[in-house]
Amino acid sequence: MNHKYTYLLPWLVLLLTGTAFAGNPDRQGEAGANQLLINPWARSAGLHSMNTANIMGAEAMYLNVAGLSRINKTQIQLGHMRYLVGADINVNSFGFAQKIGKGGTFGISLMALDLGDFDYTTEDTPEGSGATFSPSFFNMGLSYAHLFENKVSVGITAKFVSEGISNARASAIALDAGVQYITGDKDQFKFGISLRNIGTKMRYQGEGLAKPLPNPGPTFPYNNTYYERSAAFELPSQLNIGMSHDWLMGRVNRLTAMLNFTSNAFSRDQLGGGLEFALGQNFALRAGYKYEFDVEAGSGEGTIDNGLSAGLSVSLPVKKDSDTRIALDYSYRSTDIFQGIHNVGIRLDF
Repeated sequence: MNHKYTYLLPWLVLLLTGTAFAGNPDRQGEAGANQLLINPWARSAGLHSMNTANIMGAEAMYLNVAGLSRINKTQIQLGHMRYLVGADINVNSFGFAQKIGKGGTFGISLMALDLGDFDYTTEDTPEGSGATFSPSFFNMGLSYAHLFENKVSVGITAKFVSEGISNARASAIALDAGVQYITGDKDQFKFGISLRNIGTKMRYQGEGLAKPLPNPGPTFPYNNTYYERSAAFELPSQLNIGMSHDWLMGRVNRLTAMLNFTSNAFSRDQLGGGLEFALGQNFALRAGYKYEFDVEAGSGEGTIDNGLSAGLSVSLPVKKDSDTRIALDYSYRSTDIFQGIHNVGIRLDF
């Protein structure tokens, strides 16, 4: 690498240190806030998130924020996901990316889960009181990425994570960081590293942890309110290392192969790859596969969406010879239980 990129070495050191705590199945189940590992974007979901090296645009804020910088000027994305069809779980997402200055890009990302309504039960009304409540899971990220001479891009995201019910809530602050490097005569080879979900512990607090009990003293017959202290839990940190290669077919068509390794701090490591065929800028087909180490088929111990994924995109200019384009994305991921995961999205590029 050219000496003028030596100031990027601290980023690489920071990212590579993630291997020190990653890939530990003995700690599986000890982390919370696993909604941080749900990919809400259709394009990268169609590749099973195996595109750490070449992801770009607003959806890069999920997997490798360094790719945020690779947009024309402005990008807006909306996404909707039916998570585990049959479980009545929906995920809605929003992403916005804007070029600022020379090489810089600012981004905002939002994701919220809709789990539906649950019956409110208590010790006195175990069959339900007639009231309902809806759990809240919400993530918001602010990102910045910088592109250096179209070869190296770096980025960082600060995220606010919140989850809870009507009378108890937990929150945390987390950081993501990423690097992408492009080389080759036609920029056909790409390499990426990202470190995700490094942050504070979460702990539930609120009136839901309070319980009125009789005063233990003999003098006054009244209740005291006692608050239970809940245990704190970690965020699901992970390290992604990926590479990709483009084969150009004619002047505008492209076939890209991807390979990705994911090292998880609180679960088993994963390895996978993907293929994407792009017909110019107007149409793309993609497929991916994700394998989790040391998991027996049908055991139920692995990640729920291991296996195959597929997707497609259609992108068209809003009018002839316009640089503004509108795109529709779709993806499907198979799951061991329920009926898979469907993602749809719409993008606007200016």
